[in-house]
Amino acid sequence: MTGTDVQKEAEDSGPSGYAAARLRLLTEEARSGPPRRAALADLTDDWLTGLFAAGAEGLRGASLVAVGGYGRGELSPRSDLDLLLLHDGSDAKAVAALADRLWYPVWDLGLDLDHSVRTPAEARKTAGEDLKVQLGLLDARHIAGDLGLTSSLRTAVLADWRNQAPKRLPELQELCAERAERQGELQYLLEPDLKEARGGLRDATALRAVAASWLADAPREGLADARRRLLDVRDALHLATGRATDRLALQEQDQVAAELGLLDADTLLRQVYEAARLVSYASDVTWREVGRVLRSRAVRPRLRAMLGGGRALGSGKPTAERSPLAEGVVEQDGEVVLARAARPERDPVLPLRAAAAAAQAGLPLSLHAVRRLAATVRPLPTPWPAEAREQLVTLLGSGRPTIDVWEALEAEGLITRLLPDWERVRCRPQRNAVHLWTVDRHLIETAVRASEFTRRVSRPDLLLVAALLHDIGKGWPGDHSVAGEIIAKDVATRIGFDRHDVTVIATLVRHHLTLIDTATRRDLEDPATVRSVAEAVGSEGTLELLHALTEADALATGPAAWSSWRGSLVADLVKRVSAVLAGDAPDDPEEAAPTAEQERLALEAAATGSPVLSLRAQTEPPAGQEPSGDPEPLGVELLIAVPDQPGVLPAVAGVLAMHRLTVRTAELRSLHLPDGVDGSVLLLDWRVAAEYGSLPQAARLRSDLVRALDGSLDIAGRLAERDAAYPRRRGVIAPAARVSVHPAASRLATVIEVRSQDAPGLLFRIGRALEDANVQVRSAHVSTLGANAVDAFYVTGPEGAPLPGDEAAAVARKLEETLRG
Repeated sequence: MTGTDVQKEAEDSGPSGYAAARLRLLTEEARSGPPRRAALADLTDDWLTGLFAAGAEGLRGASLVAVGGYGRGELSPRSDLDLLLLHDGSDAKAVAALADRLWYPVWDLGLDLDHSVRTPAEARKTAGEDLKVQLGLLDARHIAGDLGLTSSLRTAVLADWRNQAPKRLPELQELCAERAERQGELQYLLEPDLKEARGGLRDATALRAVAASWLADAPREGLADARRRLLDVRDALHLATGRATDRLALQEQDQVAAELGLLDADTLLRQVYEAARLVSYASDVTWREVGRVLRSRAVRPRLRAMLGGGRALGSGKPTAERSPLAEGVVEQDGEVVLARAARPERDPVLPLRAAAAAAQAGLPLSLHAVRRLAATVRPLPTPWPAEAREQLVTLLGSGRPTIDVWEALEAEGLITRLLPDWERVRCRPQRNAVHLWTVDRHLIETAVRASEFTRRVSRPDLLLVAALLHDIGKGWPGDHSVAGEIIAKDVATRIGFDRHDVTVIATLVRHHLTLIDTATRRDLEDPATVRSVAEAVGSEGTLELLHALTEADALATGPAAWSSWRGSLVADLVKRVSAVLAGDAPDDPEEAAPTAEQERLALEAAATGSPVLSLRAQTEPPAGQEPSGDPEPLGVELLIAVPDQPGVLPAVAGVLAMHRLTVRTAELRSLHLPDGVDGSVLLLDWRVAAEYGSLPQAARLRSDLVRALDGSLDIAGRLAERDAAYPRRRGVIAPAARVSVHPAASRLATVIEVRSQDAPGLLFRIGRALEDANVQVRSAHVSTLGANAVDAFYVTGPEGAPLPGDEAAAVARKLEETLRG
């Protein structure tokens, strides 16, 4: 059936015919995108025209007007109809009857309707009071009735908008900023709102409104395609969900991708991010131009009076102050532009020099300058000249202003010309709740964070470049650290670093996760742990850089990735590794001295033969770490000393789960007592937090722990009853648990690592499974990062020796089955 046939069916059959024709149109696979939106608008126009004609017989001075998205002819499958019934006020009763004849059929079909009935004067008055109404009227389009009435209103509204633009545009900018603050940035969100988030459809509409004011215009290149892409995704989302929603939820993304013929959800998100980035950049440029024009208008009368017209002698053009910033780069009107004598075609370093100068001055690069550079500049030679490398380092070390300057270069394709490998990480989503940013933005954020640590290291240039490249391998299959090392070598060589510096940068990229992973998942008392890190790092200078990169990377990831607690663990590891690199052997784990508090609890536990514990809030940084700003709430430190016996780990973990205490980090190790004191004691040093409510009393915890150890407290039964009483909520399906053996991680024990979705009672289940496997837990290192748990257990057989390979693999398989069951 053709589009004309569909329209005729709607005209002939009334509301039911319109509904059938609408359904047929939406299910036509051959028609999608702008043609379908336009066809749906035309179909709806014809139906409403018929309703208007039937209800307005004999009525003059009235018209039906589409506004907003419908006014633009862009109807998505579940879009609401924005309608204005315009009238001259001569027959209010007849207009009210006509409104009923129009609105009720729309409601009867279950369509969302945003409607109003106004005279032209009322419409203009409301628009003057309500910015959203005025924005909708800017797209007013005649559907039926008195065309002259509609045309005169449209002309008047546009004239009002242009006359009031100096007042209304700042109001619109503030409205956009408030919305961005509430909804976040579309180009980084895993579940973005396609309409309301910054860079979404609302911002695209705002840019149309700015253009209609004649005060400024958005950069148009690519903007229409970006807007079309967002509308296409919203159409597919409406069809996939059957709802009028603009939020691209995780569970809908695969279906929406399939609807659009895309490979997968990641491809979908990348396209959405690219479109949003273009809209966001266009918004930044446009609002800067609006501000410049408004400032110019405000000072022009005074300037004209002071300078006799404000024009350069004999030129006929307004004067503009230009302050030099660097060779070929000047500041003008609050932006960085190219000097009149600049020759980009002869100066391949100019883009980096201009970018570095802009970032250092905290000023934006002008759109005209960036586009001129993109159009005329020659490629840099390989390797880069020293000045280019220095300008890149200066740009990366400029702090927060680096982000806006980098995005300006990115918008015109200059970054991928300088660094071709950047294309694979550009707009790449990270499906990890801990990460706030896409891969490329995370790399820039890491460089910004690293710029704060340049005084801590002897080679800040290597730190900044490694920060920029540390996740560059995420665009390739396999371990991104391994792939990244290869890419980093190539990039560092091309940039012009010598062989030694290239090796250092590659090592930093390869091992950028080594310190945080080892510090939180391995036994630092084991000499093999410290030696393995020392062998990977190779030198104290590289270790210094890796320490700073580790912190910058974590801070740039998100608030869940770094804390004073994790910082102290990393600092402790760095201290131990530094000693090895300096020629000092690590302390034997049997000789590690306990603190005074730990020894007191251990002696009491040995004397009484029962558990002893200490529960205290921890708000100060651990010893040896300087405080930064306000004290960070680190949770509650729980110290437990228990006479060495089977079942301690599941007993403690189970009691904590019963009391709804979440384990953030946990350490378990055997503590040898002073000479003259018989026996050995297990020491547990854990950080916990209450899921909700207040903390339980220490006496209650100790009492339950005693019962758990003697078998009189059925922890498994209690937890099962609680789980049955509170059924699991539906949510995102987490990946299955993964258990692996690391045979080379220790010479004293077998290291079994568990990666799983965090859940109440998880550590209890793990501990019980290990007990059932008849292995002894020599030490445990538990870390919770967002919704993920990464736990390492150093286990031995009953005789205290590491497990044979086949037995270790069997334990890992059994543990994995337990967690997946």
